Parts: sequence; C-alpha cells; structure tokens
Amino acid sequence: MTTAYGDWYAAWVSISLSLWAMVVIVVAGLPLALWLARTHSYFKRGAESLVLFSLLTPSLATGILLVSAYGPYGSIGELLGHFSLTLNNNAGSFIIAQVYGGLSYFVTAARTAFENVPKNVEEAAQDLGASPLCVFWYVTLPIAAREIAAGGVVTWARIVGEFGIVSVFSYFPQGIPVKLFVNLQNGGLQSVYVLVWILLLLTLPLPVLLMSAFRLRTGTS
Repeated sequence: MTTAYGDWYAAWVSISLSLWAMVVIVVAGLPLALWLARTHSYFKRGAESLVLFSLLTPSLATGILLVSAYGPYGSIGELLGHFSLTLNNNAGSFIIAQVYGGLSYFVTAARTAFENVPKNVEEAAQDLGASPLCVFWYVTLPIAAREIAAGGVVTWARIVGEFGIVSVFSYFPQGIPVKLFVNLQNGGLQSVYVLVWILLLLTLPLPVLLMSAFRLRTGTS
C-alpha cells in the first residue's frame, strides 16, 4: 500500500487548519459556555436553542446554509465581496466550516464543566476579596479544566473528521475526509487505507497526550 497523490498535503491541510479552528472554538466557546452556565438572562433560552440547533442539524444541511450565507451570492458573501474577500473554497472557509461543526460540542461540554464547579468555592474566593477575573482564572477554570479538556478532545476529533460541512462549503483545499472520499471514488477501497492510518496517527496522539497531561497534573490514573 502506498500513499496517493496529495495525501500528505491533505493531512497538512487538516492538521494545520484544524488547529486554527480549535483556537477560534476555544476563544469563542469558553465565554459563551460560562455565560450559559451562570446567566439568568432572558436571552439565555435563545442562545441555548441556537447551540442545540447547531448540534442537531445534519452536516450537509449546515454546509448548504453556510453557502447560502457566505457564498458569493449570499448576504454576508456579497458584503465581503465589496471588500474583495471571499469565503468559499479557501482556507478561511475551511476553518469556518470546522468552527460551525465543532463549536456546539465544545460549548456543551464546557458549560457542563462550569456548572459542576461548586458555587461555595467561588463564593469563598469572592469573600476573600478576589475579583471576578481572579475567581475565574484561579478557581473556576482549574476545577473545570479536566472536563473542558475532555470536551476539547471530542471537538478535535469531530472537526478533523468533518466531511459534510467541508465538502459542501469548502471542497478545496482538500483535507483528509474529502481526500478519502476522492480516493475511494477513484481507486476503490484499497486506495484509502494509508490515508486512514495517516489520519489516525496524526490526530489521535494530541488528544491522548493532552488527557495524559491532565491525569499527571491531578495525580489520577
């Protein structure tokens, strides 16, 4: 078995752009998850509905919705076109596709992690004079970190393997899932085994190392 033309490039596309997507997901998802876990705002139900909608919408449908919004004839796409920007079949659209595919998973996991933080511990820190930012950084986040990391691992696996949204909204540059489909169509089952192993070898070590680091930090087995 040998690699097909473009397999290693597809692996590079998936890994590099997925890392950028994870940065966006964490930066955007942590504040949203914390807000959902703590707020009693009237807008909370609407935000929960949007997260649930994103979580339950089939991937192909999400891809079609993204093309309708960000494509050259979509409302956002036309606006971007005035600035000579496009979000279709490029690195930016690939990252956006993965963010839409993984954000709801991360927010759901992080929200549960924040809800599991004992309120009395946070209140004790506040009573000792800690600011809200210090409480979050030194109390809330360390307690919730392990569950957030587990949610991040699931999200990482989800976005790296995302096919439906990416194939509709960002067919190019081709990441591993789309390249697997192309290889399967062109060369049959025998042509995809090497790329499957590349996917496993390049994506599994990061979650395993991350979870191992948290086990060592907390002293659990």
